[in-house]
Amino acid sequence: MGKIKVLLAEDHIVVREGIRERIQRQEDMEVVGEAGDGEEAIQLAEQLKPDIILMDIAMPKLNGIEATRRIKSSCPSISILVLTAYDNEEFIFALLEAGVAGYLLKNVRGQELLNAIRATYEGESVLYPTIAKKVFRHIQPENKAGTTIQENKAILSGRELEVVKLGVEGLANKEIAKELFVGERTIQTHWRNIFNKLGVSSRTEAVVDCLKKGWITLKQGEERR
Repeated sequence: MGKIKVLLAEDHIVVREGIRERIQRQEDMEVVGEAGDGEEAIQLAEQLKPDIILMDIAMPKLNGIEATRRIKSSCPSISILVLTAYDNEEFIFALLEAGVAGYLLKNVRGQELLNAIRATYEGESVLYPTIAKKVFRHIQPENKAGTTIQENKAILSGRELEVVKLGVEGLANKEIAKELFVGERTIQTHWRNIFNKLGVSSRTEAVVDCLKKGWITLKQGEERR
């Protein structure tokens, strides 16, 4: 397998250098580019096609939220992991709407960041369950004219919807596999199929998309517990 290709979008050079040095020491990942502002992040994303972008929010020329929107619009297969000093719920909500795969604060330890990059690459959720549920509650189903929720649900199989419902609770693949009495690899396959059907690249995006479509609700998970 090839290395995980990471693009750094961070305007503080000293922070960027520290992250780059840590990533470059890993055998399974490499930094393929560095952007000092939002506009450069978009250009490099389209040019380099990284697997993961580590995105800051506050950057010159274009902030991380708008840069994320534009990158996900032109390169939907790229997963974006936000690394920021801001923990404001409004920022988190805006970034989830824009299509980020995960959200980390800059006070995380170096090993946590590396684990998060690997988890994002594997399609896992990198969002604390408590934060996720708070933000997911603000997502309202979009009522599209001409189709019903039941008709739209046919896009995903019954088992795939079960997987997403467990995913909204923040369960890891191993925990979902235990709940459904199957192997972890089976769950990984389900997620890949879900991503392909929905045109997303991460669990977080899949959950947001299904909440918007009204296919799942947070209430379902709470009742199941």
